[in-house]
Amino acid sequence: MTDKKDAVPIGPISDEDLLTLDARSLRGLAHPLRMRLLAALRDRGPATASQLADRLGESSGATSYHLRQLASFGLVEDDPGRGTARERWWKAVHRGQRFDSIGEFVRHPDPEVRAAMSTFLVEHATSSAEQVATWMSTMHTWPKVWQEAWDSSRFTLRLTPQDAVELSERVHALVEAFRERETDGPEGERVRVQFHEFPIASD
Repeated sequence: MTDKKDAVPIGPISDEDLLTLDARSLRGLAHPLRMRLLAALRDRGPATASQLADRLGESSGATSYHLRQLASFGLVEDDPGRGTARERWWKAVHRGQRFDSIGEFVRHPDPEVRAAMSTFLVEHATSSAEQVATWMSTMHTWPKVWQEAWDSSRFTLRLTPQDAVELSERVHALVEAFRERETDGPEGERVRVQFHEFPIASD
């Protein structure tokens, strides 16, 4: 189970909480370790390079270097309430990121931007799969009520592109509506909701 004292507050997300990725910020973020570092800061709150190195199984030199790179792109910053002359604490600038159009980057004329988009998507998919696998291998450590509350489903539909957009928008709206129910009570836990929607080739 989560250690609630370490978890950052979660709740309704405003537009100011989200970074809209452009070509420059995408290139800055599209690195497996940088994406993991940023996710760790968003999930667990401010930390030092050494703490993140221990958490992610990396060297402090690597985490320190990539944190500075993230800072140069405006993705992380110093936490002035924690830092000291000997210990630098980092925090995420935004609670999440979004794209105005993923297709814009998939079709981008600059091959470096297309490569960054590919790296970002593959790492995002890898991270999602790892989180599901971690839950499935550790669910026996959770109370029975949570062992029976989770879900992993797969559906195949026949949709037009317009239908797919509508489905995605409705799912996102439903998830956002549940943010109003978030609780710090004894039964509340952080719940990861993953949603994937994509066409598959016909056999």
